[in-house]
Amino acid sequence: MTQTTVPGPIEQLTQAGVSIWLDDLSRERLRSGNLADLVATRGVVGVTTNPTIFAAALSKGDAYDAQLAELAPAGTDAAAVEAAVERITTDDVRAAADLLRPLYDATDGVDGRVSIEVDPRLANEDAAATVEVAERLWRTIDRPNVFIKIPATLPGLEAITQTLAQGISVNVTLIFSLERYRAVMDAFATGLEQARAAGIDLGPIGSVASFFVSRVDTAVDAALEKVGSPEALDLRGQAAVANARLAFEAYEEFSGTDRWRSLAAAGARPQRPLWASTGVKNPEYRDTMYVDELVTDGVVNTMPEGTLQAFADHGVVTGDTVTGTAAAARRTVETVESFGVSLTEVTARLEAEGVRKFEDSWTELLETTAENLRKAAGQG
Repeated sequence: MTQTTVPGPIEQLTQAGVSIWLDDLSRERLRSGNLADLVATRGVVGVTTNPTIFAAALSKGDAYDAQLAELAPAGTDAAAVEAAVERITTDDVRAAADLLRPLYDATDGVDGRVSIEVDPRLANEDAAATVEVAERLWRTIDRPNVFIKIPATLPGLEAITQTLAQGISVNVTLIFSLERYRAVMDAFATGLEQARAAGIDLGPIGSVASFFVSRVDTAVDAALEKVGSPEALDLRGQAAVANARLAFEAYEEFSGTDRWRSLAAAGARPQRPLWASTGVKNPEYRDTMYVDELVTDGVVNTMPEGTLQAFADHGVVTGDTVTGTAAAARRTVETVESFGVSLTEVTARLEAEGVRKFEDSWTELLETTAENLRKAAGQG
């Protein structure tokens, strides 16, 4: 009698067409072999980073001590500290990109990607400043499987277009609203059109659109709790998934346009939706809900390790939980808004808060690095 092995949750998720990326990176993960182990045993095929992740990595352990000692003689004025931060973070991303390069090659450039974000203080500045940093990070890391992360603020949209137009791969981050997501897809297409007009091969240009999930529930739930009625309270934990499912509908609509077909015929790759902020914030909710309920072919789910391990242990894949759900998702959003909760206002606030949190993390990263440089120089 032949025994059949039932695939585990990670394998089922991968088979359903979801690319699993880890939402974390540190020198210690690289040095200890932890990242390699997650690639081997947990289906991880990509890595995302942000200023908060790097601030946490620099604040603990001794993995950066040798490099800090090397950089310390340059001093601790603002320019030296910023240069040190860029050197440290780009070295980590380059090392992770090298580790994931076999996956990049095996998937013809779809996965095996590592993201690094531009200075978030530029998110609401002139696009040219963001493009300049994006170009520098791209040249410095010098790996084809890197994404430069650019926030989807209004100034960021033009920076996204200009960066893609130069053949640089982009992870568009901090997307919360459907309106902004549609603008991101337009910026993506415009960038590819400009690249095509300049004679740049579209094939190697990658892009994902990071649509944030859990923070929407956190904000909407708080508003529903202020309403306080049983009907309002019953809607808690539903807005974020509904919003994401409507984003996927918008993606499908764009994928069916003549504009996209023209770009695809010229070798362009889709800008895959990426579900970000998928760690559950409310402990009363199922800890894998933002994975289980957003399964469909051709998307990325970037998870903190806690969510990844929880899903490996008890995640549930019941097939496609996104395609064909738009009508029900729209009804959910309309019902939420019937209680006076404006998703437009909530998502606008979340974008502003998201940029501010990354700015704060960047400041923390600079301060931690300066302190560590002083210690390395014997001044601490």
